Amino acid sequence: MELLCILIPLLPLLGFIINGLGFRKVPTALIGPLALAGPVVSFLSVIALFSNFRAGGNQPYKATLFDWISVADMQINFSFQIDQLSLIMLLVVTGVGSLIHLYSIGYMKHDEGYGKFMAFLNLFLFFMLLLVMGSNFVIMFIGWEGVGLCSYLLIGFWNTNTSYNNAARKAFVMNRIGDLGFLLGIFLIFTTFGSVEYSDVFQSAAGMSVGDKTVLAIALLLFVGAMGKSAQIPLFTWLPDAMAGPTPVSALIHAATMVTAGIYMVVRANVLYTLAPQALEIMGGIAIATALLAASIGLMQNDIKKVLAYSTVSQLGYMFLGLSVAAYTGGMFHVLTHAFFKALLFLGAGSVIHAMSDEQDIRNMGGLRKYLPITFWTFLIGTIAISGIPPFAGFFSKDEILAHVWEHNKILWVLGVLGSAMTSFYMFRLLFLTFFGEFRGTAEQKHHLHESPLSMTIPLMVLAVLSVVGGFLNVPHALGGHSMLAEFMAPLYEGSQQVNPTAFGGPVMGASEELMLMAISAGVALLSAAFAYVLYVRNAALPAPDSDPRSLPAQVVYNKFYVDELYERIIVRPVRALGDGFYSFGEFVVDGVVGAVAWLVRTASGQLRLVQNGSIGSYMFAMVLSIALIIALRFFVNWTTVLGYLNI
Repeated sequence: MELLCILIPLLPLLGFIINGLGFRKVPTALIGPLALAGPVVSFLSVIALFSNFRAGGNQPYKATLFDWISVADMQINFSFQIDQLSLIMLLVVTGVGSLIHLYSIGYMKHDEGYGKFMAFLNLFLFFMLLLVMGSNFVIMFIGWEGVGLCSYLLIGFWNTNTSYNNAARKAFVMNRIGDLGFLLGIFLIFTTFGSVEYSDVFQSAAGMSVGDKTVLAIALLLFVGAMGKSAQIPLFTWLPDAMAGPTPVSALIHAATMVTAGIYMVVRANVLYTLAPQALEIMGGIAIATALLAASIGLMQNDIKKVLAYSTVSQLGYMFLGLSVAAYTGGMFHVLTHAFFKALLFLGAGSVIHAMSDEQDIRNMGGLRKYLPITFWTFLIGTIAISGIPPFAGFFSKDEILAHVWEHNKILWVLGVLGSAMTSFYMFRLLFLTFFGEFRGTAEQKHHLHESPLSMTIPLMVLAVLSVVGGFLNVPHALGGHSMLAEFMAPLYEGSQQVNPTAFGGPVMGASEELMLMAISAGVALLSAAFAYVLYVRNAALPAPDSDPRSLPAQVVYNKFYVDELYERIIVRPVRALGDGFYSFGEFVVDGVVGAVAWLVRTASGQLRLVQNGSIGSYMFAMVLSIALIIALRFFVNWTTVLGYLNI
């Protein structure tokens, strides 16, 4: 198993090295296969690892590669931990990652930076694998920072566009804010427990009391890191802007992997969060606010990728909402299903953009189902899945989260259902405006409309199948299922059940009550879809042009509640003004003092230089005068009188 653990991250790294160092020399025909080989073989290795894990009785396995940091009492190994959680994430990262790499071959093949792009994708995959495989918080942090770096490189990949560079910089800076909290949390973990190894930390934490202030501080600091990576209020505005990157980037980083790192971290540290119920309450408030804010913004967006971006932010809010009520399996279940249908939707959007000659405004589309049949049907499946309509994947995972929320807080459940209704509406709005009605683009665009190549449509079809069947991994008992995922992940929560058995998981509801909640959730989603159909298909309504006046509430929503403008006014401008002030101080005060000293030395040396006139007689006179002055001072000056006069 140790060899498999090494191969899984090593193969994408080798792909990065080969294409990264030789992207100008490797033949174009080899770039794609070289980049794809790493993720595919890694995926096969994960399957083999999963088989060995099951054969070994589902016992966690730890592979220590080498002793890494050894300073006094600090002993940190470079090691991997294979358990239920890491295996689920490995299957998602390598499986969906392989499909996106295949898609990228068709989508980016004619780009001049094709080799570099594929190398960056491999590097991202390497760091993401480190993040989920590490056996301690330091290895997780390496992967955490690595995926942040790669997101910067990939978002700003088309770096000749200034706005794209600004989007990459914004993502990098906002992630660094969250990462600072995460790093402080790791420092506090080591100070408190004397180790950063998961097994040591969680075992020690299990003996602490619920509500411990130190554990609360650790949980909140780690959650700050999760807020940055997983785009929660107030650190969420980077993700919609990250749509500046090529569409495969949006699918890989901002749908299936990087943005779910915060969810993974909280589930991994579930013992700490069960010990800190106040942190879970704060998490729940931020999560539902994020879900509703992003969903409401998505109602009026007209950029096909921006709609999906705000949908991602909203769905991440749902995941954190589940975690906040200790539904750790429900949160991870939604991570799993979301990876399928959101990657499908982003890749479907890329197929549309590819056919529309880089057009992204859905007001200029329409009627594309006739020209892009595979893209349409797969996009329809993804839309049904994300809307929570049975029996597709999103229904089961969203229902599990809402069921736990119902047990915890009825008001949160109502708000969650409201968010679900908005999700269904804006996703079907996107579907109808893009694929139904008459084509609204230019004649040139219509002439070039065509279905995408197989390298792009095969991933769409595979992800569509997963979006249909993925929910059956955790069918609730009320529907005759066995909750396989919950049973598989149960050993991860032994510590949480030990420290707070009454709070973990909540009471068990009856089958009739659970079926009622399912019916309400599915009914609301269907009603929202029907309303979108009446509005955008039967009545053929179109979103207003940007230049048209709107009502004040509509303007506020359309302009994303002016959150970016607010940040610009209260954060960016003051910080920039402070920086300008320090620059001015440095320029006029510090530089002035340094310049004055330099001028004084230069002037004095210039005057003293005149003494060097080349006349031997002058030098002899100066020597004699100096000797006479020394003798006079030695023999004729009463130093006692002088010192007494000076009070020394």
